[in-house]
Amino acid sequence: MSKEKIKFIDLFAGIGGFHIAMHENGAECVFASEIDKFARQTYEENFKRISPELFKSGNFNIDITDSNLDYNSIPEFDVLCGGFPCQPFSHAGLKKGFSDTRGTLFFNIQEIVNSKIKANKKDKTIKIPKVLLLENVKGFKNHDKGNTFKTIEKVLNDLGYEVNTAVLNSKHFGVPQNRERFFIVAWHKEQIKVEKFNFPFGLNSENEVIFKKEKRDEEAKEINVGDVLLKNNKLKKLELEADKTYTISEKLWAGHQRRKLEHAKKGNGFGYSSFNSNSKYTSTISARYYKDGSEILIEQKGIKGRDDRPRKLHPIEAARLQGYPIDDWYKIPVSDNQAYKQFGNSVTVQVVTALVNEIKKQLL
Repeated sequence: MSKEKIKFIDLFAGIGGFHIAMHENGAECVFASEIDKFARQTYEENFKRISPELFKSGNFNIDITDSNLDYNSIPEFDVLCGGFPCQPFSHAGLKKGFSDTRGTLFFNIQEIVNSKIKANKKDKTIKIPKVLLLENVKGFKNHDKGNTFKTIEKVLNDLGYEVNTAVLNSKHFGVPQNRERFFIVAWHKEQIKVEKFNFPFGLNSENEVIFKKEKRDEEAKEINVGDVLLKNNKLKKLELEADKTYTISEKLWAGHQRRKLEHAKKGNGFGYSSFNSNSKYTSTISARYYKDGSEILIEQKGIKGRDDRPRKLHPIEAARLQGYPIDDWYKIPVSDNQAYKQFGNSVTVQVVTALVNEIKKQLL
């Protein structure tokens, strides 16, 4: 690999999960785009120090779909990162041989890459992006009976990229959260002559990569929810604050219990989920967590004044549950509700860091 620094762009950047992973692997962010004003606030607060040129140059973009944005003006890059939203593609598009993604946000990824390929045809000194790293929800591959993924795969193949995919779970990477996400790794076949990308399916207790999918449950490092709870932090004020301020109301707790009972009578497992320090992992934190915290409630049995009511996660705990370096340098400059939305929408940092590390080794 060349000693030249790897350059990347961060699309649908959220609060920077991909940025942290790329930075930890020595890469430089030359362009980022995020439309949500609160996520932009968090992103700038945390990455202005790490990537000052990104902000000085005006390459922190608000809207990747803006017709005034000339994709040719985006600096050259080696890797494109993006957790793009899942949108249904038109049937008209499918009839055109799986080539039309207009009207979806994937179209913008396609056009950015294509603009660099076209520019390279005119001037060979201009780089064609080497690798694309994309993320989506677990069920993405089966969305619209598999047609959505087929569309994307064909588009990437037509652009000259080989495509490999895998579903990875945060709980196998040292993070106590059962969170499955679909990842696409695509590499430009003319520049990178490899047949297959070996996905990391987890990390063991020595932080070594587990490449065999069938071994991940057996070999993944031991974790439990207590690893992220504030009681493991010396900030006593925050511990008390979490117990008191984040304890759910009697009304909300009664509602949670009633709904769970109703679902049980119907024979399904819906309803709130509660965890304690000894739980191996939580359920998946979502962007709607701020509403009632139902997917992850922390037990407080026997704590005086709590009436055995559970509490929601503190935003610091939500950050840890997604692997953000909140105890070192990462800051939360927004309200609790916005923080919950942001972490719920994010990638898990440890998963993406392991992925990027393997991309660097195997493809770059």
